Amino acid sequence: MHDHDVHEDVELGELENDAFLPREDTSKPIFKQQSVLTRWIPPRIRKFVDNISKIWLMFVVLVLFVLGLSASAYMNVNEALAVTISPESIALQEELAKSLNHTSIPGYVLEYAPYVYLHRDDAYFPSDMAKHLENTHPTINFTALTGGPDPLTLDNLNELNKLGGEDIFLSSIEDVTTLPKFLHGQEPNPVTYRTDNAKSCVVIVVDKGDGIIDAFYMYWYIFNDGPSALGHQVGNHLGDWEHNMVRFQNGTPTAVWYSQHEFGFAFTYSAVQKIGKRPVSFSAKGSHANYAVADGLIPAHIVYDRTQQGKLWDPTLSAYYYTYETEKKEFTPAVEGTPVNYLYFEGKWGDDQFPQSKKGQEEFYGYVKWIPGPQGPWFKHLDRPEVCLPGRECIVKDTL
Repeated sequence: MHDHDVHEDVELGELENDAFLPREDTSKPIFKQQSVLTRWIPPRIRKFVDNISKIWLMFVVLVLFVLGLSASAYMNVNEALAVTISPESIALQEELAKSLNHTSIPGYVLEYAPYVYLHRDDAYFPSDMAKHLENTHPTINFTALTGGPDPLTLDNLNELNKLGGEDIFLSSIEDVTTLPKFLHGQEPNPVTYRTDNAKSCVVIVVDKGDGIIDAFYMYWYIFNDGPSALGHQVGNHLGDWEHNMVRFQNGTPTAVWYSQHEFGFAFTYSAVQKIGKRPVSFSAKGSHANYAVADGLIPAHIVYDRTQQGKLWDPTLSAYYYTYETEKKEFTPAVEGTPVNYLYFEGKWGDDQFPQSKKGQEEFYGYVKWIPGPQGPWFKHLDRPEVCLPGRECIVKDTL
């Protein structure tokens, strides 16, 4: 008899029983007795049938195991976002919807507006745009401009364009490298999720034709606290415009864009995590880049962005609302009395990049600690044909 013949006569289940289960009566055979009904079946055929049965059983168990893991993962996602919105916040949402009823802002723009989760340890919150102007002054090449409006307001900021346009920077009156208090912005109210007394969001609705409406939710943070790499911080800057965009087709949300540094990612609406109907965006610690996942350690250049399901913010409750006409390049406020001219400002909303000679500036593998501030919402490609920013292939992912 060959060795493989010996092994064919020993069943896996019997070996497990013999190895792990104590035998009370060693006089009895360790192998199970054959049924009278199956004794006539040749041993090899009987063995083959038994093995097929075991393989089938193992396959069923494996499928059930995978389904169990999938269900568990799905339940964990739902559990992570099983958030009960406070009655106070719901009341503010209803009041807002009523105020925008019969305006140029469709109701679904609020119904499907993103919520934002801020990182628990982020010290730099959404900010008031008007207060930013109170703490800055216009400069070119670090030299203060003269001849502009004084004081600067959201109603006259665009008047600076004739003095230098895109070369103008809104520089901090205090030395921003000392991290003055005004950089911290306004922490959302823990009950209402609103940034009280701080207009920190701009909602812009753009009709692209053929039933396509893009709603841009622009988030304003007064400071971008750059992440660290090997003990070196990179990418700090005054002024930080980030955004989500939700694309609607005939009033139905189809895709969500998440801005991340120079680019970002797009997902189908069905793929993203939500609170009720509203997509959820996770704002990275310090950089405020928007991600579709929480508890992430996400590569961003030579450093990492970090997200958490921390403080909940409802940007719609502290926002200005507009429509934008792409051909005319014109903003129209949805509510009378809303400031609009600041949206036409061509300059940067923060300091120019500091020279290497300035105290606090440093370079690390081509990246510097203090970089220039960004331009405003007008320069976020509101007229883009795709969900994504132009310049790269637009892939709308259907899974996170």
